[in-house]
Amino acid sequence: MPYTVTPTALPEVLILEPRVFGDARGFFFESFNQRDFAQATGLDVEFVQDNHSRSVKGVLRGLHYQIQHPQGKLVRVTQGEVFDVVVDLRRDSPNFGKWDGVLLSADNKRQLWVPPGFAHGFVVTSDTAEFLYKTTDYWYPEHERSLLWNDPTVGVRWPLTGEPQLAAKDSAAKTLAEAEVFG
Repeated sequence: MPYTVTPTALPEVLILEPRVFGDARGFFFESFNQRDFAQATGLDVEFVQDNHSRSVKGVLRGLHYQIQHPQGKLVRVTQGEVFDVVVDLRRDSPNFGKWDGVLLSADNKRQLWVPPGFAHGFVVTSDTAEFLYKTTDYWYPEHERSLLWNDPTVGVRWPLTGEPQLAAKDSAAKTLAEAEVFG
């Protein structure tokens, strides 16, 4: 099996750890294979878009979701380190409003499966980080929403020493009580 798959505290959110082949020259691993992904996770998804971002330490991106055309995301870090967070926004879920966080880095090579119906974001904990993600639907800016990163109702414990650097849309995000949610 090319991946070790571990459910998080939110069981639909999965950590995938690839089998890495390394020696004195460096390393090699298959970062994605549709057949192996389906076999390891039991998920039959089609990815339609790849995204790549670079951010500096203290940048917090999120918590984002699309209220229509919700996206599943397979995310990973290729340089640096981030604390990656998901929040369940499915009103009918027993985990509605709950969050979990996972450290993703170029060193640990972990990937995280974020299903549709979850808000997603991350904060950069290294000097810089490059973040890649595959999505199951296209980006529709008119359907994009942001959940407030520091909503006390959700209570994400971000590993921050000060205030994060935010985009304007993330500063103006809504609390869970105000947000459009799924279901």
